[in-house]
Amino acid sequence: MTATGPVPPTPPTTPPRGAADSAGAPVHDDLTRRLGLALVCAAADPALGGVLLLDLDPRLVEPVVRLFGGILAGATEPARPPLVLGSADRDEDLWTRTRIRGGEHGITVHTEPGPLVEADDAHGAPPLVVVPDLVRLGVAGMRAAVQLLGAEVATVERSGLRGTVRPRARWLATCRAADAGRLSRHLLDRFAVRLSVAELRLPGPAEAPEALFADLPAAWRTAAGGVRPVPVTDAALTRARELLGPDAGVRRELALVRLARTLAALDGRPSASAGHSEAAARLIGVAVPETAPDRSESVPEGPGPVPEPAGPPGTLPERRGAGRPDPHRARDDDRALLDTGPAEGIGTAPGPVPAPAGRGPYPEDGATGAREAMPLSGPRRRTTGPVSTRGTVIGTRRATDLRDIAHVRTVREAAVHQRARRTERFTVSPADLHSNVRAAAPERVLVLLLDHTCREPDGDWQEALAPFLQWAYTSRATVQVIEVGAADAADELRAGSFAARGVLDPRVPGALYRSAGRATPLAHGVELAAHTLRRLFRRQGTGPAEAWLVVVTDGRGNVPLRVSHTGRPAGDVAAAGIEDAVEAAARIGAMDRTRLHVAVVDPGREPYGDLPYVLADRLGAIVVDGRHRPETEDAGE
Repeated sequence: MTATGPVPPTPPTTPPRGAADSAGAPVHDDLTRRLGLALVCAAADPALGGVLLLDLDPRLVEPVVRLFGGILAGATEPARPPLVLGSADRDEDLWTRTRIRGGEHGITVHTEPGPLVEADDAHGAPPLVVVPDLVRLGVAGMRAAVQLLGAEVATVERSGLRGTVRPRARWLATCRAADAGRLSRHLLDRFAVRLSVAELRLPGPAEAPEALFADLPAAWRTAAGGVRPVPVTDAALTRARELLGPDAGVRRELALVRLARTLAALDGRPSASAGHSEAAARLIGVAVPETAPDRSESVPEGPGPVPEPAGPPGTLPERRGAGRPDPHRARDDDRALLDTGPAEGIGTAPGPVPAPAGRGPYPEDGATGAREAMPLSGPRRRTTGPVSTRGTVIGTRRATDLRDIAHVRTVREAAVHQRARRTERFTVSPADLHSNVRAAAPERVLVLLLDHTCREPDGDWQEALAPFLQWAYTSRATVQVIEVGAADAADELRAGSFAARGVLDPRVPGALYRSAGRATPLAHGVELAAHTLRRLFRRQGTGPAEAWLVVVTDGRGNVPLRVSHTGRPAGDVAAAGIEDAVEAAARIGAMDRTRLHVAVVDPGREPYGDLPYVLADRLGAIVVDGRHRPETEDAGE
C-alpha cells in the first residue's frame, strides 16, 4: 500500500482509491475497500483477531467469510473450512473431543483437544471462527471469545484437559446494531475491529471467489501473512484518546491504537503517527472532526454556492468537498443563528428520534433497553428432586411421599409384619415406607493435606493451622483430611483420607500429631486433593460456595505417582516423586479461583527449602511460615 499524495482540493469528485492524506494514511472512501482493509489488518495482527460487522446483509455472510478465509490463506494455500458457532454449542463441544478406539485390549476412550484448542495449535494459515449472529451465540461460545480474543497466551482447563495455547484463530461475527445493547460489553470490547456495513455491496458475482479479490490490491494479500509491528508515537496515543472521548475505556483506545499501528506497518512507515490514528478511526467509522490545517485556503471563493458531490456508499462526510470553503456557511456564522435543539419524534411516543443504524462502531452506547444482568453466566440447570434429596444419608424416617425412599429400611419394616398380614406374597403397605434423612450440603469446605514426614519431633502444626481451623469452625465447614507419610498408614506408598463433619471431630486433632513414617507419597496426596475438589465443585446446585486447600509439606516426595497407583516399588526414583507432585498441583492451579483458596504451610526445612515455593507456584497458593518458635524466643521478641 503506497501513498500517492494529498487529495486535490479543486475537482468536485471523491478522492481516488489508494489516495493518502498529509500524514501518509490512506483515505477509505468506499465501503467495500474499507472492509477489505479491515480484514487485512485483522489477518496481519493477531491482536486484531476479532472482527464485528454490524447490519451485514445475511446474503453476504458467505461471500465475506470466503473473502476473509482467502485473505488468511494467502494466494498459495487453499482456504480452510471455518468453524461456525451458534446457540447450541456447549463447552464439551468446543474445548474437548472424545474419541472411541478399538485395540488389542478392547475399546478405549480418549479425550483430545476440541475444535477451538486444536485450531489454535495447528500450523499454517490461521483458522477462522464464524459467528453468523452474535446475539444468538451460546454462553459457551461467548465465554470462549472473551477468553481467547486479544490474548497472547490462554490456559485451557476443561473436562480433564489442561493446556496452554497461543490463540491464532480469527473471529468474524455479525450483529444488528439495534441488538448490540443486549450483549455483554466485555464480549463486544473483545472485537477490536468493528465496521458498519449496512450498505455493503460486493463487486462481481458472489458465486465466484475470484471476484471477491478483484477490489483488493495485491500488496494487501501478501501482507496478510503478518507484518512487523512498528512503534506508536505519543501523538498517536493522544489523538486516539481525543477521537474516542474520555469515557471510551482502555480496550477501545487500545484497539484503535493497534489498528493505527497495523495501518502504519502496511503503509511502510517507521512509526504510527496521529494521522494513522485518524485513518484508523475513519476505517471503523468513528467521526474525525476537521481541523483548520486540514482545510485548504488556496481556492478562492466562487460567485455562488458549490454543491457537495454525493459520494458512493461508505464515503465519509468530512472528506466530501474538503478544501473548498462554503460562502453561505460564512454568512450563517455571521448571523449567529440560534440552535434549534435535538430533533424530536412525531407521534404518541415522546423522546428523541433514535439514531439510524450504522452511524458508528459502538451502537451499545446508545442502547436504552433492558440488559441481562449476567450475560456470560450459564442458565441455572434444573435438577431432579429438591435439594434435600441430594445430601449425604445420615438416617431414615417414616416417608410422607414417594421421593427418596430408603429401600432397605422399608423392606426390613415390611418383613416384620408379613406373618401378621397372612398374605401369600411379600406385601409392602404405606405404613412400611421410610425415606432417607440427608445432611444439608456444606457451603464451606476445608481440605487439609498433611505431610507427616516434614514435621519436626517437637513441632506443632496447630499454631500454623489455627487461622484455617478457626475459619472452618465459625463457618461450620466440613473437613476433608488427606494424610501422607504416617507411620501407622495402612499403605505407606499411598495417601490416606477421611471426611469429617467439622473440626470438632476427634479424628481431626488426632491427625495433627501422628508419627512420621519412611515414605512420602506426596504426589498421590495432591492428586487425591484435586479429585476431592473437582468432585465437590461438579455438584450442580449443591456445590460449596467457598473452599480452602491447606497443604503442609516440605515438598520432598520420594514416591512417584505410578508406584502409588500400582503398589509396586520401582527401585531408584530420584526426583520423580517431586516432579509428579508438581504436575498434579498444576491441575489444582487451573480450577475456579472465585471459590477456591489455596495455602502452603512451609516448615522451613533445609536443604531444598525452595520446594514448597515451587509447589505453591503451581498451586497458585500463598505461602505461610510454619516454623516452630520456642516460647523463649517469643518472649524475647
